Amino acid sequence: MTDTHPTPTPAEQEEIDRANTSGKQPVVFVHGLWLLDSSWDRWAAFFEDAGYVAVTPGWPDDPASVEEAHAHPEVFAGKSVGDVAGYQQMIIERLDRTPAIIGHSFGGVLAQILAGRGLSAATCAIDPAPSRGVLPLPVAALKAASPVLVNPANRHRAVTLTFDQFRYGFANAVGEEEAHELYEQFHVAGSGVPLFQAAFANLNPATEVRAEKTGADRGPMLVVSGELDHQAPHAIAWATYNAQKKNEHFVTEFVEIPGRGHSLTIDSGWQTVAQTCLDFVSRFVK
Repeated sequence: MTDTHPTPTPAEQEEIDRANTSGKQPVVFVHGLWLLDSSWDRWAAFFEDAGYVAVTPGWPDDPASVEEAHAHPEVFAGKSVGDVAGYQQMIIERLDRTPAIIGHSFGGVLAQILAGRGLSAATCAIDPAPSRGVLPLPVAALKAASPVLVNPANRHRAVTLTFDQFRYGFANAVGEEEAHELYEQFHVAGSGVPLFQAAFANLNPATEVRAEKTGADRGPMLVVSGELDHQAPHAIAWATYNAQKKNEHFVTEFVEIPGRGHSLTIDSGWQTVAQTCLDFVSRFVK
């Protein structure tokens, strides 16, 4: 079970202290399933070059490196969306300034949850997994999630994707060689809980996969979709946008990145996506 009174890791506390002493606008980057916070390293440098200060928290108990994650995949098991949202909130509440938040995949859902709690000055949800109220379940998304959902026992396990599964869900829009490089460099095991939570979110009124979308403190939001994404296809991103745009207090926008799959934040075209998010964030916070 996740600690009910979590504290930042030493590395996370160092990032918090650095952000608070910098006097700069913080940007918090939230990773999704099957990745670590290091997947944001190039984004963090990119945003810092633009004058922001980056904070890249992990999920509770995340290993410090991909190598450590491969050695101890069991540590990922049992982490729910609520666990991770609470952990991210704890990090954000230690910042002196309300950050912009950028999240990918389940990180895109978490970014929406945190924005709905009034914790974000501007939000980018990239290829977000579905939250409650997002109804489409495309065949491609079901196939991408099937390595976990096919076995109910996986809810309590950490699940590592095979290369072929990663290729379909993440790296379908890049070449074979790059797909292998991404798999070796970035992929780690992931908790089965969030996928089961998302799959049944619209049947469970008490689900943790719920984002307050119409609040007066949500902040501006951009939903980004990769055109060729299998894990979180266009229909899910578009339905997310349509749910979020009901917010009458803040702008909600949608951008589709042509020719890109779910790996769009980590593959060789990452900078195009990062620039799209930077352009949005910089309109609202400096």
